[in-house]
Amino acid sequence: MNDPVTDPANDPVTDPVTALPGLDLRALATHLGTGPLTGELFRGGRSNLTYRVSDGTRTWVLRRPPLGHVLATAHDMAREFRVISALAGTAVPVPGTHRLVEDPSVIGAPFYLMDEMPGAALRERSQCPWLTPDDARVLSQRLVDVLADLHSVDPASVGLADFGRPDGFLTRQVTRWGKQLDASRSRDLPGIDELRDKLAATVPTSTRATIIHGDYRLDNALVTQDPPRISAVLDWEMATLGDPLADLGLLYVYWAGLGSDNDPITGGVTSLPGFLTADELVARYTARTGTDTSGLGWYIAFGYFKLAVIVEGIHFRFASGQTVGAGFDKLGAFTVPLVRQGLAAAHKEL
Repeated sequence: MNDPVTDPANDPVTDPVTALPGLDLRALATHLGTGPLTGELFRGGRSNLTYRVSDGTRTWVLRRPPLGHVLATAHDMAREFRVISALAGTAVPVPGTHRLVEDPSVIGAPFYLMDEMPGAALRERSQCPWLTPDDARVLSQRLVDVLADLHSVDPASVGLADFGRPDGFLTRQVTRWGKQLDASRSRDLPGIDELRDKLAATVPTSTRATIIHGDYRLDNALVTQDPPRISAVLDWEMATLGDPLADLGLLYVYWAGLGSDNDPITGGVTSLPGFLTADELVARYTARTGTDTSGLGWYIAFGYFKLAVIVEGIHFRFASGQTVGAGFDKLGAFTVPLVRQGLAAAHKEL
């Protein structure tokens, strides 16, 4: 989530009662038994909606699903709440959690409350004037190290032994994201069915299963300054038990993006001086975990497919008037370029 105060691209929305889209502050205050609440929408998110709310004494961050067109299992507040709560006390930095409310009658959708954490999600170069090349290198390394730490957590030791079904995980993922695509399909998308079919025909055999984040990238972490560190990893809605290379492949996609400085996928941040290259990220992960990453190409291709489906789902909701936030009007233009990158990675792997 972006800091609504420091994010130069988006002014916060603030109102003590009803102005926030998707959040009735009066109803929330009644449920919490507090006085009047003020609230701000973190506009940087592209999926679940995230708000800062305060009663003047205490401050929380609230997460709820997007408005309208919610695909089955894609925005599960209970799963996100559970995994964040379970990881508290591990080497993985996460916010403290407070309350899960699954009853949609309170604000119109399930939601949960967690601590506000320091730092900002780095989405654009304009947020990074303080970032030296040394800072960028350290931040790159730390991001990989946190992923390695996540993949080293024993699920059973934190109560997550039943959090997913690792057997057949990759096959189910290709099927699931194909279904997500079909549920959001509203226009011709050249190459996307070819990519889906190629992925389905070449699913690799997973060699280990871990807790995976499902959408791990730089701007799903909060970064603080002096020295640069990751204060929290956010947006766990896709977390499960599965093949850790799926996380690494998607991180590669988010890092490399579409290969331009004004890339909306990376925001150009990871091309600033000092940041490791995507291949260097993989090399560090390999050294930290001892994982065989020689077959990562399939996972990279799948990452491009998954991201293309996510972007298309956001485009669908925007075109239907069922989402809020800045930049959604332009995001749909990048679905097909992502598909092209995915096909290139798939052909290279083969």
